[in-house]
Amino acid sequence: MNTENHEIMVNGVPIRIVRKAIKNLHLGVYPPNGRVRVAAPLNVSDRAVRLAVVGKLGWIKRRRAKFSEQRRQTKREMVSGESHYFLGRRYRLTVVQHNGPAKVVTRNRAVIELHVRPKTDSKRREQVLRRWYRQQLREIVPPLLERWQARLCVDLADWGIKKMKTKWGACNIEARRVWLNLELAKKPLRCIEYIVVHELIHLRERNHSEHFISLMNKHLPGWRSRRDELNATPLADDIWHR
Repeated sequence: MNTENHEIMVNGVPIRIVRKAIKNLHLGVYPPNGRVRVAAPLNVSDRAVRLAVVGKLGWIKRRRAKFSEQRRQTKREMVSGESHYFLGRRYRLTVVQHNGPAKVVTRNRAVIELHVRPKTDSKRREQVLRRWYRQQLREIVPPLLERWQARLCVDLADWGIKKMKTKWGACNIEARRVWLNLELAKKPLRCIEYIVVHELIHLRERNHSEHFISLMNKHLPGWRSRRDELNATPLADDIWHR
């Protein structure tokens, strides 16, 4: 598919224009910082895009303001007493020094114990916790993928987990591969499911078109509330920047 990417400014708001072989113009405002993206047909001029954006400026600014107000965690120092999240719940971190292998243990759905050797620095502690988050997602996601591939009649070739700075998930349609943001391990399960469904539906509809929305409405009614819940949760300071 032919694409063309460039940016224009409309009333001080940067607008990323992506031209594709599509029929209709689609405008979106995306977390974490309210970036604005317009997918436009190849024959639609910048002037036409500008006029469309001007007509939506009020809505765009409200969406951007909502994202800018989203809570951001301060940088984690990986010390006892800090707050960390897992599946939407807030946990208190307790660092336990011992001479065995590093590990993470949850207690009473309230405490995350980080077991590390004495003198382990904060960077290494963070690596241990992130490895644990990745392991948890590796257990949580496969049943969701299996269930929703069957419901949506799609066949995924592969999936993976990585840190992403601007997206909760991504779908490579040609490779039939889905990527999920490592930060999802901190979010409620219903929000993880929403992202899984969203990315799998891209295997049936490439763009965020009316057809895409209709598929979301059909297969996951109430998906907008899950999206809003996800976008209202605290963002990690080291993942997404203002």
